[in-house]
Amino acid sequence: MKKNHFLFLFFVFIIFTSVSLQAQKPIDGLASKQTKNLFFNLMKLKNKGIMFGHQDDLAYGVGWKYETGKSDVKIVTGDYPAIYGFELGRIELDHRVNLDSVPFDSMRNYIKTIYQRGGVITISWHLNNPLTGKTAWDPAPGTVASILPGGEKNELYKSWLDKVANFIVTLKDKNGVPIPVILRLFHELNGNWFWWGGDHCTPEEFKQLWQFTVSYLRDTKNIHQCLYAYNTDRFNSKEDYLLKYPGDKWVDVVGFDIYQREGGEKGNAQFIKDMDHMLAMIEEIAVDKKKIPALTEFGYAQIPDSTWWTNVFYKALGHHKISYALAWRNAGFNKEGDADFYVPYKGQISEKDFIKFSKEPSILFQKDLNFKIVYE
Repeated sequence: MKKNHFLFLFFVFIIFTSVSLQAQKPIDGLASKQTKNLFFNLMKLKNKGIMFGHQDDLAYGVGWKYETGKSDVKIVTGDYPAIYGFELGRIELDHRVNLDSVPFDSMRNYIKTIYQRGGVITISWHLNNPLTGKTAWDPAPGTVASILPGGEKNELYKSWLDKVANFIVTLKDKNGVPIPVILRLFHELNGNWFWWGGDHCTPEEFKQLWQFTVSYLRDTKNIHQCLYAYNTDRFNSKEDYLLKYPGDKWVDVVGFDIYQREGGEKGNAQFIKDMDHMLAMIEEIAVDKKKIPALTEFGYAQIPDSTWWTNVFYKALGHHKISYALAWRNAGFNKEGDADFYVPYKGQISEKDFIKFSKEPSILFQKDLNFKIVYE
């Protein structure tokens, strides 16, 4: 009887696991094998730890630009990040470089290198305002409505999406296999600083924009190497977060961005409280909707707190089960001689604490991943 009971429980477990995995799948039914594997593996890896990421990590840092193999994260910790962010802004204008001056040809090569060693790639797009021709930070009324089907700028917007698609299809490995990427569309969508955000469009207009964009890339342009990330800024409740959510059939990753603006004990305590609360909500949303949870962007400009990584950031992050956390970019020195950065460089006051943070078993860097773990 004990043997039969064991077999019964074993088969129940197998069936439950199979049903669960079938329910958790990318929204693109024609997604490439590697893209599907990335989705499933990101789901599994969050039980092992949280992948640490950095925007434009291989392109530049504090005091350097475009030096092969260089990375502020690697210089400090001895290892590369697990996930890397890149930016497509200005590709819609046929520029050779993006809005952060990174050549698109170089970006393509970085992505190929990252893929080969089993890193994960996420891409954002600060696209210009298609109605006014100004930047993404020009929140002109009616912009979203103008690019929806039937709108005066819909054809222009489709031509911009064509350029995004043309770039994405060039992301292939040495054997011509498409490289999967997480496409972070219309990020910080609840903030008022971008033309697609906040009160500049209705929830219904935003949902239409999202669905049209995903459908155009996936179904019209036949792009099948993308996972799609829905990404707010700070939010107060699950209802607030889901106000413009386009539906489970249109999203693979649920995430949010958060920055610490105030320092000192009070600022640190508030940041821990806020981030912890939002991470708990994003975990619940991800479980309910069978999506990948992530901290899609975070940072504390110039990291003035020498123990911020372990005493603030990790305190809020460490006990959660999310897929990854992406730190914003190390832009380096400006014309005034001030440094703009979000992870420490050699000699920065939080360097030693960042090394300590990187050694936490629940924080994953490139050494904790490889191609087989992520894409097979």
